[in-house]
Amino acid sequence: MADVEQELQAALAGQITAGEMPGLVALIHQDGDTHATAIGRRSLGGAPMTRDTIFRIASLTKLVTASLAMMLVEDGLIALDDPIDPWIPELAGRRVLRSIDSALDDTVPAVRPISLRDLLTQRFGLGAIMVWPSRYPIQHAMEEAGVAPGPDVFGGSAQEYLDRLARLPLAHQPGDGWLYDTGMHVAGILLARVAGSDLGTLMQERLFQPLGMVDTGFHVPIGNLDRLATFYRKDFDTGSLVIHDDAGRFAARPDFESGSAGLVSTVDDYLRFLQMLLADGLHEDQRLLSRASVAEMTRDQLTQQQRDGAHLFLEGDWGWGLGMAVALRQGALGHRPGSFGWNGGYGTTAYVDPSRRLVGILFTQRMMDSPEMPPHFRDFWESAYRLSDGRSR
Repeated sequence: MADVEQELQAALAGQITAGEMPGLVALIHQDGDTHATAIGRRSLGGAPMTRDTIFRIASLTKLVTASLAMMLVEDGLIALDDPIDPWIPELAGRRVLRSIDSALDDTVPAVRPISLRDLLTQRFGLGAIMVWPSRYPIQHAMEEAGVAPGPDVFGGSAQEYLDRLARLPLAHQPGDGWLYDTGMHVAGILLARVAGSDLGTLMQERLFQPLGMVDTGFHVPIGNLDRLATFYRKDFDTGSLVIHDDAGRFAARPDFESGSAGLVSTVDDYLRFLQMLLADGLHEDQRLLSRASVAEMTRDQLTQQQRDGAHLFLEGDWGWGLGMAVALRQGALGHRPGSFGWNGGYGTTAYVDPSRRLVGILFTQRMMDSPEMPPHFRDFWESAYRLSDGRSR
């Protein structure tokens, strides 16, 4: 085994022996060299973890949705700052809460329509309000409507999701406040309507097939279900891992293909996608995105006030581009300015550091306990940068 794989195993195996998760797959790619290691098992007491294990990638879906959005922008079907009203009339003519703690009927008119950019930057006006326990009327209303951001993707149809959102006022004026998650769900619905297709087919035709991402999609073919890792969460009363869902939910195409958190993938599939972004939209000799589109996706688009409001997610060193976090300064884990990527609440993390030509991917299926980066993510990134810096000397 190469030294890289040995160091990754040494850094991460302790999480498995301590019972924090059944297994994981870690991958580092730099300057044409790829190193990956699979540790543990796909489920407690189950088959050994392998490099081709399929994972629910959760919010790493957001980067894919943003890339597809920019393809449709390049096609001239929609512009980033176009109002979404022609395609999403359910969210036209919004009312906006006078303040975040206002009663649901204490509203003012929206000053402008919601745009595609608002959705991709998560500033359209609804999303996760990070106050526990919930105390604002809008939080309770989202929970009662079944559209509050959480670990599970909405179980109804895309139309039902929009209809439920449409009954709620916005918490912020479009473009004003950063609220996580909901905008990317709406973005996926919007892209499907703009293109006159379904989101899964669009992603297959425009991204997965050209990139050779054979194990990525919104469901898993029956013949591959044995490769889908079981998804666990920690029971805080007992301290043990309990199954959150099993493979059966992914055996058929879902009613709602979520552009925020619905995809499954493998580390090698997702590497192909991130390599395309690292190459400024180029895959081999085929250009999938323009340099300008990738630059737009990977630049910070938040104000300082919006970044401050997103501190629990962005931790001070990061901003937000289109569907992804963007490093603003050197971080404690080693990310340099211009790095981009994100974490998924199901235990996935993937970033690109263009200055080092480095891609790192860690997939587990152990639910994150909070938006803050968990210890095994930090262990992985510290190892990745230590290995990267050692190679570059």
